[in-house]
Amino acid sequence: QVQLVESGGGLVQAGGSLRLSCAASGRTFSSYGMGWFRQAPGKEREFVAAISWSRYYADSVKGRFTISRDNAKNTVYLQMNSLKPEDTAVYYCAAGAPYYSTGYYHPHEYDYWGQGTQVTVSS
Repeated sequence: QVQLVESGGGLVQAGGSLRLSCAASGRTFSSYGMGWFRQAPGKEREFVAAISWSRYYADSVKGRFTISRDNAKNTVYLQMNSLKPEDTAVYYCAAGAPYYSTGYYHPHEYDYWGQGTQVTVSS
């Protein structure tokens, strides 16, 4: 059974940093794309970042967030710097996208999802 477990969320002041982790088990994802999405109250789930043979970022986080992965640990990370109140959301890890997919920003590209971790940025 595949599981994605996120950790690292919390409450931080604007300008601060957090590092999210997503540990996968039950399957190796080194040959697949992995990503992060987020969903704020009353809004649709939106793409944040993805990693496979390259890295992709939403315009809203480019230059502030960095996605990385450790294939030996089957884990993907999201380093979030210069956080803003508008970054407040539940952050979800996703895995299983085709390695050379051009649709990383679409949730339907991913086969597996974590349960989410709350990130709250206070002003």
